[in-house]
Amino acid sequence: MADPLKILRVSCAIIEHSNTVLIAKRSAAMKHPLKWEFPGGKIEEGESAEDCILREIKEELNIDILIKSKLPAVISIQNGIELHLLPFICELKQGIPHPKEHEEILWSKKENLQNVDWIEADVRIVNMYLE
Repeated sequence: MADPLKILRVSCAIIEHSNTVLIAKRSAAMKHPLKWEFPGGKIEEGESAEDCILREIKEELNIDILIKSKLPAVISIQNGIELHLLPFICELKQGIPHPKEHEEILWSKKENLQNVDWIEADVRIVNMYLE
């Protein structure tokens, strides 16, 4: 019998502000270099997905966000790991985002989101978000 897959739980934020959405370009040193994604990160042991996204966005972008709603999880298998990506629709509460880990960030109009070179898992999130 095969070993069970390791499960990795990650939350991400679709941050809305003034009819735009914040997107982040992965650095050249990250996995999936220079692909675009919604910012977020790994959920730590004993941490809720909601607490994780608030913490990660504060750490990565130095802003505060307000969670508005949750989209269905996107589950995929990558390199022997079962990835559970938990997306939240959020709004900018306070601050001006400054990338600490990403190559760049930008505010994109919703209608331009499908023209971006997304990391694979985020393509499904974009489609759900735009429906």
